[in-house]
Amino acid sequence: MTQRVTIGELFPSTVSPAAPRRTPEQQQVSSPGSSTFQKIFQDQFIRFSHHAEVRIKERGIQLKPEQLEKLNKAIDKAASKGAKDALMIVAGNGYIVNVPNRTVVTALDGQSMNEHVFTQIDSAMFIS
Repeated sequence: MTQRVTIGELFPSTVSPAAPRRTPEQQQVSSPGSSTFQKIFQDQFIRFSHHAEVRIKERGIQLKPEQLEKLNKAIDKAASKGAKDALMIVAGNGYIVNVPNRTVVTALDGQSMNEHVFTQIDSAMFIS
């Protein structure tokens, strides 16, 4: 049976696109699977657990880009001090953050924080 190339198909199934060759050093820096890439990626972004996403929606918390940037800098500062799990208060809202993983575990609005006992944290930060 002969192979046919249809309109819109870039390559027949037996032909693969050419890729430039890279040295092992180039592959390590630019490959998404490498630990260097993942380290840089993890150091740049804040993740939100499913639980935190649900709490943010339930409580109507609005995170503005400048608040995320403040939270990001606070995580960097907490990490430099050796914090593991921190309560971070930004614009009247509280976030429990797993610092090594840069993950927001849960979120509380101002009303939810009243008379609330915070456990299993080793640090707290008030971010203005």
